[in-house]
Amino acid sequence: MAVNYICRHCKSAIGSIDSTTVSEFQLGFHFLTPEERSDIIAYNPNGDVTVKVICDYCREAIETNPELSLVSSPLQ
Repeated sequence: MAVNYICRHCKSAIGSIDSTTVSEFQLGFHFLTPEERSDIIAYNPNGDVTVKVICDYCREAIETNPELSLVSSPLQ
């Protein structure tokens, strides 16, 4: 199982954890509400997990220009 982190806005790959022994508890997923889990985490048919987060570039762009947070993809 791989856990792939991508930016929810620009879709850039941020990082990946490729381990069969890492648990959702170790990743901190248990802190998420059911709504947050469905918004942030996607379980792929091949067993991999995709986690949508915000990369530093998009975070900085949104902090500098808050109106960008109203757009689904501020950089496209």
